[in-house]
Amino acid sequence: MISKDSDIMSTINDLLDYGKKQLELSGNEYAKYERKVLLEHVLKVNYMYMLMNGDETVPEDRINEYKRLIELRCGHYPLQYIIGEAHFMDYTFFVNENVLIPRNDTEVLVETVNELLDNPQILSENRNGGLKVLDLCCGSGCIGISVKLYHRDTKLTLSDISKDALAVARKNLERHGIEDADINCGDLFENNTDSYDIILCNPPYIESAVVETLMPEVKDYEPHIALDGGEDGLDYYKRIIDESIAHLEDNGYIFFEIGYNQGKAVSDLMENRGFSDVKLVKDYAGLDRVVYGHL
Repeated sequence: MISKDSDIMSTINDLLDYGKKQLELSGNEYAKYERKVLLEHVLKVNYMYMLMNGDETVPEDRINEYKRLIELRCGHYPLQYIIGEAHFMDYTFFVNENVLIPRNDTEVLVETVNELLDNPQILSENRNGGLKVLDLCCGSGCIGISVKLYHRDTKLTLSDISKDALAVARKNLERHGIEDADINCGDLFENNTDSYDIILCNPPYIESAVVETLMPEVKDYEPHIALDGGEDGLDYYKRIIDESIAHLEDNGYIFFEIGYNQGKAVSDLMENRGFSDVKLVKDYAGLDRVVYGHL
């Protein structure tokens, strides 16, 4: 709830104090950080400016806008949706409610792919031109676009079942100046007849019963179609592994993000369908985060 003393706010310092107080009252453990992110967004200045000009009077319309955003955040509306962007790897991506918010854990997937692409002989010694990369269930496109930005010669395709998600992905392609990527809209490999050297995927993998137990920012606002992986969380892995065989080049690789408890199950699914050298990669918390292998 927003306190009544907000009516006496006038300066940058007043707004910072107000934002911190309100966010703390809502139980936000990152109140000190998020209050300044929201004020930066409203005033279009950086934090250094705010520190050096804390006594500067803020126009009433900006005060009201800041109060509105603080109230949204106090109601657990995600910070990234409020400001319209999220940081991932070394880049910033546009996001809204049609896509999952990029998370640090997913960076492990990109880092693992980058290691492979830095040693292209692992994939093929005789392939001409850039490697064809498919970001399946791409959402905002942050995974595939990040790989493309690190390895410009790759030929990127972004694919998702959601037209709204692909609209976000297109904005991110434009934001990062990528003009040679392809877009495919369909249910996994639907409408896609091409084959790829690398398939990247962060599919829905949360067990259906667990989705409603997630933090409010996730369960109330992020798209459930991108979260719910079925009763055991493995529905999409099973489909993708089966269907990917027809869409991988010889020796082609597939990389998955996984839940912390899904490493063995997904590895077994891949090995049972003929994938070789299946490996698990842990995240910075020491939890299983990525599974990959090749045909």
